[in-house]
Amino acid sequence: MADFRTEVFQNEFLPDGGTDLHAIVRVTSTGASAAGSGTAPIDPGSAAEVILIDTSGSMGRRGVQAAGVAAKAALAEITDGTLFSIVSGNGTAQIIYPYSHQGALVPMSSHTRGEANRAIDGLRAQGGTAMGTWLTLARQIFATVPHVTKRHAILLTDGVNEGETPQSLAAAVQSCIGVFQCDCRGVGDQWRVEEVRGIASALLGTVDLIPAPEEMAAEFEAMMRASMARGVANAELRVWVPQGAELLFVKQVSPTLEDLSTRRTEVNALTGAYPTGAWSDESRDYHVAVRLPARTLGQEQLAARVQITLGGEPVTQALVKARWSNDEALTTRIDPAVAAYTGQAELAQMIQDGLAAKASGQDEVATAKLGRAVQLASATGNEEMTTRLRKVVEIDDADTGTVRLKKGVTKIDEMSLDTASTKTSRVRR
Repeated sequence: MADFRTEVFQNEFLPDGGTDLHAIVRVTSTGASAAGSGTAPIDPGSAAEVILIDTSGSMGRRGVQAAGVAAKAALAEITDGTLFSIVSGNGTAQIIYPYSHQGALVPMSSHTRGEANRAIDGLRAQGGTAMGTWLTLARQIFATVPHVTKRHAILLTDGVNEGETPQSLAAAVQSCIGVFQCDCRGVGDQWRVEEVRGIASALLGTVDLIPAPEEMAAEFEAMMRASMARGVANAELRVWVPQGAELLFVKQVSPTLEDLSTRRTEVNALTGAYPTGAWSDESRDYHVAVRLPARTLGQEQLAARVQITLGGEPVTQALVKARWSNDEALTTRIDPAVAAYTGQAELAQMIQDGLAAKASGQDEVATAKLGRAVQLASATGNEEMTTRLRKVVEIDDADTGTVRLKKGVTKIDEMSLDTASTKTSRVRR
């Protein structure tokens, strides 16, 4: 049985006339990995996995062979009893396993794993890239098992989505929201980070770079192992604010940055629900910002109630409070967690904006944005991000953000920085 608990990090004191309150709510789950640990039998049909393999012509023989090895590594991690399917994607999409007479999904067993491995050996590189068709087929596959609550896909690509319009891809992604989660990986340097990140973000998944085909197997193995560990299928974050208050935003800030504000569904006039997807034993941080009507000095108010619900039932909650004071020592203090995550969100935006400006030839803008990113990374002690930034810029003064764009930077280094920009460092208390 999964257990959830919450902690709140905030400065609850507002000055006279103050209205805006920020809080970090940490949600920690324990016992959620039991269903995927292999210590208990999997109920057939309790989970479903779809592996979407890019078999476009740009993958080439070497790429498709490496993708096949990676898919087999992922299959080895799927717990017996889990439903699964393998899709070959290029300008169209087709199920290569299970075979047509077996349906769209079959339970994993030693027999079906062996059949799937043999089907993978027949993959060949040809055609273009139309990821929307791959996602649409995955949605149709999952639609055959409406009773399954834990649905997950892995999508691999090596190129730009040129086989369909951006509008078609966007429509396909939109149709998959709430149907399944999808972790996306790009191999090599010919795919667009923002394009693939858009898919992963919408479908509550992750995005990352695989520099070379030979590195795919380890990445697929890790992704599938992580999916198997998620024993809680669907949890919602619910946020209540009092009458007259305005919820400014709800963002996940750890382990990755994700603005959930636009994904709100109404529970009632004062409460909104936000999807969080499946959980294993883990901890996630959420930034909640509320605008309250100003109160007089000495007054107190409940500013927000943040809950995690399973099947609509709350399993834990955190209270965000507000108190009005004329003590500047209290009201001017910024909670360290709020400050740190605000800085990391700005850091991600500066990196993405800087790389976009660099790509479009706006060197002055790129230098200013990436310089600010260096300054933020240095100020927060984010050594990993500073190291990645050093591959793109020469750092003259990290404290002031004085940098120069490097010549001859590899596209892989730029993409590595871009994909890492939304990964955050956990703020410790």
